[in-house]
Amino acid sequence: MSIPFLKGHGTENDFVIVPDPDNALDLTPAAVAALCDRRSGIGADGVLHVVRSAAHPEAKGMAADAEWFMDYRNGDGSIAEMCGNGVRVFARYLQHAGHVTEGDLTVATRGGVKTVHIAKDGDVTVGMGSARLPEGDVTVSVGDRTWPARNVNMGNPHAVAFVEDLADAGDLYAPPPFSPSSAYPEGVNVEFVADRGPRHVAMRVHERGSGETRSCGTGACAVAVAAARRDGADPSVTGTPATYTVDVPGGRLVITERPGGEIEMTGPAVIVATGEIDTEWLENAVR
Repeated sequence: MSIPFLKGHGTENDFVIVPDPDNALDLTPAAVAALCDRRSGIGADGVLHVVRSAAHPEAKGMAADAEWFMDYRNGDGSIAEMCGNGVRVFARYLQHAGHVTEGDLTVATRGGVKTVHIAKDGDVTVGMGSARLPEGDVTVSVGDRTWPARNVNMGNPHAVAFVEDLADAGDLYAPPPFSPSSAYPEGVNVEFVADRGPRHVAMRVHERGSGETRSCGTGACAVAVAAARRDGADPSVTGTPATYTVDVPGGRLVITERPGGEIEMTGPAVIVATGEIDTEWLENAVR
């Protein structure tokens, strides 16, 4: 009458982790939203549904390259292509459960197979793939102010706006309006970025489907890519890697983009609790 779960976070981007190797659970959008509710549920920015790739219809094609599939859901129950902080916490769970050890592993996601390295010092590095930079001008707005934004796709969409002060982002309770609407037909993650020093920035983010979060891994990667282009440090042009330190409200991430386009994200990942979900409560919560 209960479902095991864990709670974890990566730079305070927090997740309910639900181990389900055989994909036996029906995690509906309503069930995910109930689990992520911070008052009536466990509370999280999203759910990491841990499934063997061979057992999930969306991941069977990746099973030869990655044993485990991160079936990630946003806090409102919607499905997301990728979550960078989530991959780090997912890898930490696999280590915690004894499925993997320190060193290299692969994780299947809807954004493709990601390479992961668990270091002895506890940090986790994720190969995030390469960024796509769709053409076309984009703007984002807060109140009566509007900024140009860089359109960066990290397997999920981002609009990166550079501002003088992170307070310019406002309360971020609601998704910041963007234009043109055709740029992001399914919504977008919006990052507001302020400079802190040479190759050092700070950001706040409104995550699509979750609201403002304490951190966003794909967002930090998008920010580093946008900053490198702004600063004339595009590795494909300079031939040298570009590394940026990205401060988020929940901590710090280090992002490196290599000349071939591969982006690596390094940061902490922590398991903070284990427990059991009462199935009767969950059934009542989604009625």
